[in-house]
Amino acid sequence: MPASQRTTSIRLSSTIAKRLDRLARVMDRPKSQLINKALEEYLEDYEDYLVAAGRLNDKNDTIISEKEMRKKLAKSLLLS
Repeated sequence: MPASQRTTSIRLSSTIAKRLDRLARVMDRPKSQLINKALEEYLEDYEDYLVAAGRLNDKNDTIISEKEMRKKLAKSLLLS
């Protein structure tokens, strides 16, 4: 096992385990590869969510309307 990898164990419901087995067979990929990819995508999405939630709750963060954003984008495109 390469030094950049670590081993961990998880408990899966029998339904998830069967789905994972089936998908790994169909895709001819190791289950660990599928689990790693699924976790990577989930973590990226959740981290993005946390940033968005933090910005939404930040009282000092300026929020502009869609109309204002369109004007700013159009202006910046004309200047480039």
